[in-house]
Amino acid sequence: MNALAQLGAVELLAAYAARTLSPVEVTRAVLANIEAWEPRLCATYALDAAAALAQAEASQARWLANAPLGALDGVPAMIKENIATRGTPVPLGTAATELVPAAADAPPAARLREAGAVILGKTTMPDYGMLSSGLSSFHPLARNPWDLRRNPGGSSAGAAAGAAAGYGPLHVGTDIGGSVRLPAGWCGIFTLKPSLGRIPIQPPYAGRVAGPMTRTVADAALLMGVLSQPDPGMRDTMSLPHQEIAWAQLDRPLRGLKFGLLMDAGWGLPVAPEVRAAVDAAARAFEGAGAIVEPVAPFMTREMIDGMDRFWRCRAWTDIAALPEARRAKVLPFIVDWARGGADLSGAQVFHGYSQMGAMREAAVAACRPFDALLSPTAPIPAFAAELPCPTDDPARPFEHIAFTLPYNMSEQPAASINCGYTADGLPIGLQIVGARHDDLGVLQLARAWERMRPAQRAWPQP
Repeated sequence: MNALAQLGAVELLAAYAARTLSPVEVTRAVLANIEAWEPRLCATYALDAAAALAQAEASQARWLANAPLGALDGVPAMIKENIATRGTPVPLGTAATELVPAAADAPPAARLREAGAVILGKTTMPDYGMLSSGLSSFHPLARNPWDLRRNPGGSSAGAAAGAAAGYGPLHVGTDIGGSVRLPAGWCGIFTLKPSLGRIPIQPPYAGRVAGPMTRTVADAALLMGVLSQPDPGMRDTMSLPHQEIAWAQLDRPLRGLKFGLLMDAGWGLPVAPEVRAAVDAAARAFEGAGAIVEPVAPFMTREMIDGMDRFWRCRAWTDIAALPEARRAKVLPFIVDWARGGADLSGAQVFHGYSQMGAMREAAVAACRPFDALLSPTAPIPAFAAELPCPTDDPARPFEHIAFTLPYNMSEQPAASINCGYTADGLPIGLQIVGARHDDLGVLQLARAWERMRPAQRAWPQP
């Protein structure tokens, strides 16, 4: 049964079409795998086995009638809990939220349901998505399946842990500063932070995207073909005009392509030696395949992140301060301590902080302009202790680990994380691949090229 839980979405769809597997037996296998893992991994929220099996039975009937509903019919999937699914409360990772069932599916959930995916439930996140950690005042502490003493990252914590542990092949997360890429890097999976607006989302705001989190590039491409479909209600006022993109066409020759290699982000934690070695080896492999790789000087500054930090603190404190005192007391203390730093900022300080989004965008686009793509570490360090809210454990310096991921949210560029090696302790190391604005397919193609030429991967962790 556990072997079925390890199959990818592309494999499952081929098996359903050939009638060698059924959605019901696959869903049962995935649910059994979750049951074996979940007491220690704590990656799920609102897991609904009965509803999932009912969806699987309906899918099985459609396959037997040669009438699949859509591109994902019968494939198990999970959705980050801040993406609304009708009938399920959206706690946003915090015990301070009043649990009111969502009235409707948000666009990513609606597209999954329309495509026939078997939605198992939701995955966990930290308070308000403001930590790269599995620590939450509402959810149990999520852990990394490669080493349960380690953090899965965040804020798409449960999604990354679940993808690595075999909680179905398809997961959807969200990202505003690294929230799909950081946990993907630390859990050894693949993810794409798409261009802003490529996947309709609700609510939209600057830098925020939804993205696929999978074990393989092909599965992520399959999921992009579904998630990037236009939302009939046009609820995402920042969405791009819909394009028909050949997401499955992942072949791309590397010879002659020009890559930038960024190994110093300009601020934040220094790159650990094992991370540096793994990313440098990946760059040399691209060179060996005929690409040109050139170093890129740091383009981010301390002023950029300090300004952004002040703006985010003010925004968070405005929301938290408006809560009734009893609810405010339930927010994770680390988040309250961090947000309180925005309480006494002047309008000029907040506006200057907001302006750093534009400064990051200009700097990132300019740095990437000479290249077909940019390579960097996803994170400067391997996965840190599970109980910590962030690597520094310091609300005065909470973002020292996001220097490589944050700029591309602000610049709206697509950026992927894919495994490129392991530490001596067996922890995954993420390689980030960044493309030009709106070249989401190009990033997937380069990630697929790396997937084909990278060294053999270790077996996925087992419960």
